[in-house]
Amino acid sequence: MIIAIDGPAAAGKGTLARRLAAEFDYAYLDTGSLYRAVGLGVLCAGHKPDNVEAATKVSASLDPKLLGDPALRDERTGDAASKVAAMPQVRANLLEFQRNFSKHPPGGKAGVVLDGRDIGTVVCPDADLKLFVTASAEVRAQRRFLELQHLDPAPNYDQILADVKARDARDSGRADAPLKPAEDALLLDTTELAIDAVFLRAVDLVKERL
Repeated sequence: MIIAIDGPAAAGKGTLARRLAAEFDYAYLDTGSLYRAVGLGVLCAGHKPDNVEAATKVSASLDPKLLGDPALRDERTGDAASKVAAMPQVRANLLEFQRNFSKHPPGGKAGVVLDGRDIGTVVCPDADLKLFVTASAEVRAQRRFLELQHLDPAPNYDQILADVKARDARDSGRADAPLKPAEDALLLDTTELAIDAVFLRAVDLVKERL
């Protein structure tokens, strides 16, 4: 069983994917963390995130230890991730890893749940279940605002909203694997839905496939 969950930043896809993986004892991969790790690696090497040569080098020999770095969740890293994710060679370097994960789940699990931006359209186009999780930019910015309050005593909502919209434009407008729902994906809009309601709906959809 391969479950593909796509959607923009802060739509709730990561939370949903982790809960589904735990519910059905499937392996879980946050593919966005791969791009965040590349972005962080580029920044840590002293380069700007739009440096194609640096990003290509980092993605070709990605240090798995970076996937557990708390700095992966920083807004600066997220912005860098969106920029390196638009680079064709970076995407090519990480695509094989993602596909191997989906075909050979670690621990001998009976299924996998992958969340990202192009799982249903590019990484796993033959996934058994494809979900596209979204929400309004304003609601997603508010969620990020609340998250960042734990790290920053005075996060700027207007700046966060601008960053969310800019990232959406980059992700949707890039030539290589743009963010968009797969033709056979089911839409889950979390703008006015609690995560528990979204989770229960997703569980029912997985059971239907099983």
